[in-house]
Amino acid sequence: MKLNKSEVESIAHLARVEISAEQARAYAADLSSILDLVAQMNAVDTDAIEPMAHPHEAPLRLRDDAVTETNQREKLMANAPAAENGLFLVPRVIE
Repeated sequence: MKLNKSEVESIAHLARVEISAEQARAYAADLSSILDLVAQMNAVDTDAIEPMAHPHEAPLRLRDDAVTETNQREKLMANAPAAENGLFLVPRVIE
């Protein structure tokens, strides 16, 4: 699949990425070669190929769900620049 410069500029606009005309031409060539490789891999017939072993097929070793640390809330809250009712206070970031 060949992408042209205008298609790359459209994709960049949708992604809110600013690129120059020179970069758009270079990205068009790079992205086209990537899409060609994907098309080539999709064209391979893999129906007769048995799946390979996968690490996720092994059973998970589970551990006991036990508390391993003590409650250090007061110690941690003492380091906070501002706290109220046991919660950290942070500056408002959304207006």
